[in-house]
Amino acid sequence: MKILHLDTNHPLLINQLNDLGFTNHEDCTSSKSEIEAKIADYDGFIIRSRFTIDQPFLDAAKNLKFIGRVGAGLENIDCDYAIEKGIHLISAPEGNRNAVGEHALGMLLSLFNKLNKADREVRQGKWLREENRGLELDGKTVGLIGYGNMGKAFAKKLRGFDVNVLCHDIKTNVGDANAKQVILEELKAKADVLSLHIPQTAQTLKMVNSEFINGFKKPFWLINTARGKSVVTEDLVTALKSGKILGAGLDVLEYEKASFENLFSSDNMPEAFQYLIASENVLLSPHVAGWTIESKEKLAQTIVDKIEAFFKK
Repeated sequence: MKILHLDTNHPLLINQLNDLGFTNHEDCTSSKSEIEAKIADYDGFIIRSRFTIDQPFLDAAKNLKFIGRVGAGLENIDCDYAIEKGIHLISAPEGNRNAVGEHALGMLLSLFNKLNKADREVRQGKWLREENRGLELDGKTVGLIGYGNMGKAFAKKLRGFDVNVLCHDIKTNVGDANAKQVILEELKAKADVLSLHIPQTAQTLKMVNSEFINGFKKPFWLINTARGKSVVTEDLVTALKSGKILGAGLDVLEYEKASFENLFSSDNMPEAFQYLIASENVLLSPHVAGWTIESKEKLAQTIVDKIEAFFKK
């Protein structure tokens, strides 16, 4: 059994697969067309987000038995076509769910307590106490859209606070002791905080738009550690300006799949993004919510365990 690794990962991934008897090759530099030309030689490949796995690529992978993605989502793979061809799909949301939960909580507490603003001001010689009076999380209602691995991990982190946690999901009966499952209308009526934990699908693409935002009864805080394209940035900015959204913690951005650095040339930066980076009530991070020292190892271990289980069946 030959496996091709298309991205670098924690070394335990290849080491343990070697121990299980697989032959492992790495190619983290060749173009997609070059990989496509040799993919027929492999029984499986492992990828993060290097390129899209589309129908022509899958057609070239004539002996492929599985695809492993070292991450939570599979949106860079044509899943329907892969399944139609009998290819087993493996992802690893269990590996970075704790990291995502901690990051979401950290963003929320930082926003409520104006930590980034206060830190910046103190470094500039400003000692502004009243201007940095914060909010307490206790007594608030936190609404989670998406209650799979990531949503459940965040809800677990919230157990130490006196908060009401609601969740909404397309699947039924996913609520638990940490979050009450409700219809979307109830979540919109009660939430003080909205946190997104959804994959990128046709249903979630541009989901958080003006109509969606204005459906909330109260002004609310937004946390997005899921997918950037679920939020229409221009509509988010409109809501921030009006006060409908009180602040936002964004680990993902609508623009990130493009060359992010190019946004900072004067003629390329969207006006909405200019507003975000200048806003004191917006916290930004570079898609690292699940990106910890521990999660790198746990993601790799999850992929190994699932490949081993697949071939033991």
